[in-house]
Amino acid sequence: MTFQAVGADRLRVGISGYGLAGRVFHAPLLKGAGFNVVAVVTRSPERMAQVAQDFPEAQICSSIEQMVQMELDLVVVASANLAHVSDALCAIEAGIPVVIDKPLGITEAEVQRIIDASDTDDVGVIPFFNRRWDSDALTIKKVIAEGVIGEVFRLDSRFERYRPGTVPRNWRESNGADQGGGILLDLHPHLISTAMDWFGDAELKYSSVRNIRGMSDDDAVLVLAHSRGVDSYLSASAIIGAPGPRIRLSGTRGTLIIDDLDGQEELLRSGRYPNNGIWSEPVRSKALIHRGDEIVELQGEPGNYGSFYLQVADGIRCGAPWPVQLSDALSVAKILDHARASSVR
Repeated sequence: MTFQAVGADRLRVGISGYGLAGRVFHAPLLKGAGFNVVAVVTRSPERMAQVAQDFPEAQICSSIEQMVQMELDLVVVASANLAHVSDALCAIEAGIPVVIDKPLGITEAEVQRIIDASDTDDVGVIPFFNRRWDSDALTIKKVIAEGVIGEVFRLDSRFERYRPGTVPRNWRESNGADQGGGILLDLHPHLISTAMDWFGDAELKYSSVRNIRGMSDDDAVLVLAHSRGVDSYLSASAIIGAPGPRIRLSGTRGTLIIDDLDGQEELLRSGRYPNNGIWSEPVRSKALIHRGDEIVELQGEPGNYGSFYLQVADGIRCGAPWPVQLSDALSVAKILDHARASSVR
């Protein structure tokens, strides 16, 4: 996926890490939103070759310290979870706004360190909770606002897969939680952050975090009680042979069912990106409203991850609000810590 060079008037960004997060998600979204990717931190020969192919004019740096010496408008931390805090603190110390892939830190204490540094140095830090711009997430917001299914009282939200084998090279599956691995840190930040975006603050009421395949935790179920009266049942698993629907949202006048993700990740993996921050064709999840035997299709809202970086650009250029607040990341981290500490397993 070779990207064309961009003009000098574009915001200059450096990316730390060029694996799945850096190359597949952040790089094309940044390009699509009009940023100029001028530097990438990687020490892998394979990924160096990928950077040279994707962004021929970008400088390849051996460390985050080297990269922040450049004239940058933004740093994107897309490195392994274990390096998120050190990379973020380095960018903050250099006075450069930073986007950090989820999770911001492995623990609440690490996230608090980032927040404290951001406050002390008055440098913007933005959590990358991109799933808030999935078609399902935006559709749910519309359904709630318009009262389509009445008063919502229960959410079932899932990222379930069936991978009975092991992937030794995948650090997310082979490393323990103290090294940033495991499904709780990988997928539950999305599940929690979207649920709290829809229904507000929440308390953890139940947690089961398990290791089924003998590596890191690979099956986790959390139950949240939101202040607005909604209960969220959040499931992430790598070992479910019959995954449930992506979303089941129940209200007093029906249930919204969304079976699958909207396809944005698939588009990004194929090398496409949202030009000018918008997909050329709407990307939607299929949404159905169930009322007993009656089933009605509802047109889903178009998903658009590009909106995230368009808002980041506005924040840098004219001080507009960041698309995600640091307080949201701290709330997620608190629940993750509590979930691990209080797990019935």
